[in-house]
Amino acid sequence: MVIRLKHFKNLFLISLFWLFCSQVAIAKTEVTDIRVWPSPDETRVVFDLSGTDGQALVYKAFTLDNPYRLVIDIDNANLKARVDQFDALTWLQTPMNNLRAGVRDNHHIRLVFDLRGKIRTNVFTMPPSGGYGHRLVIDVSSQDGSAPITPPVMVASTTPPSVTKTTMPAIPATTPVSVKTLQSPLTDFVIAIDAGHGGEDPGATGPTGAREKQVVLAISRELQALINKEPGMRAVMVRDGDYYVGLRQRMVKARKAQADLFISIHADAFHRPTARGASVFTISDRGASSEAARWLAEKENSADLVGGVSLDDKDNVLASVLLDLSQTASSEASFTLGKAVLKHLGYFAHLHKPTVQQAGFMVLKSPDVPSILVETGFISNPQGERDLKSPAYQRKIATAILSGIKDYLKKHPAPTHTAPTTSAVVAKQ
Repeated sequence: MVIRLKHFKNLFLISLFWLFCSQVAIAKTEVTDIRVWPSPDETRVVFDLSGTDGQALVYKAFTLDNPYRLVIDIDNANLKARVDQFDALTWLQTPMNNLRAGVRDNHHIRLVFDLRGKIRTNVFTMPPSGGYGHRLVIDVSSQDGSAPITPPVMVASTTPPSVTKTTMPAIPATTPVSVKTLQSPLTDFVIAIDAGHGGEDPGATGPTGAREKQVVLAISRELQALINKEPGMRAVMVRDGDYYVGLRQRMVKARKAQADLFISIHADAFHRPTARGASVFTISDRGASSEAARWLAEKENSADLVGGVSLDDKDNVLASVLLDLSQTASSEASFTLGKAVLKHLGYFAHLHKPTVQQAGFMVLKSPDVPSILVETGFISNPQGERDLKSPAYQRKIATAILSGIKDYLKKHPAPTHTAPTTSAVVAKQ
């Protein structure tokens, strides 16, 4: 009798085990929300997921022509999010026109984006972070690099970017035209301002919910306004809205804008709420070395200039020497700038570190643009969060950074570089 009971108990446990496995197998992923983050360069679409650990998600993405469409199939899933939540203005800021959804075989969902043309896509999953759970992410950009139909109206942007329109005189198509380069008057000293995080990446979060991405954007805009009031200076925003820019792309955008300085603005966080204070970082020797190796490996395929010199026609030894000279000068200038900014921050703010720190942050790796990263304070500290949310304190930080830039320019005068402009000259008949 005892043997039979043991046998029955084993059968019961086995049955429970297989029942549990079958329930796990048929558990469906739920798409609980859909978010669209337009930016000037690309659009990020995010599907929030529940009921999945991210590893078991089965999906595929592909494009179709005539008409152009992007199709996302998610296996064993339910759609809980609304696909009609986006208005026409949202789609005008993206390469897409609309989003539709359907169910296949009662177990799978299909999401279809109607497109305005050919696109490039990058589809991937993201683990929980920043208050979000598992996500399926699609980055979409126009294949020809064309801009959205209308100038982007950035999501969650409190101050819309200004748009300057320039009307060029019409030239008859039949008129032969030659173009020659002239030299304009001296250009402004350009400072690239990089507001950290953005869009799907909120950064750190304060005790009452303040998000780093919002705080640093407000400080960056304050700094932009102050710089643009200074004669001979001009600020360029790496991002000017609630959207994400890739880390290397931030550096690339600054170099394309021919920035003379690069300033990345962040807010720190720590698991102990007592941590407080501001700090300033420049690139570490190790970070600079890894970037030099990357530039040398890619120099044949790159048209970028380093310190105004092309590397693609130089042998490896000469290119290495030129790159090292440029990086050395840039690192020294970065330290001078960082020290000046830290001094002015210390006049009113507690300093987490009293000296300029070094780290291998990607955004600081430009070989020829002096670059610093400013941690404006610990948003995880209750008082730090209150300060960073205050417009008056934000202005203090921006003023301190500008004062540091001015001190830097006393030791490193603004270069007297000129900008080439093109002038259309009508050829004689």
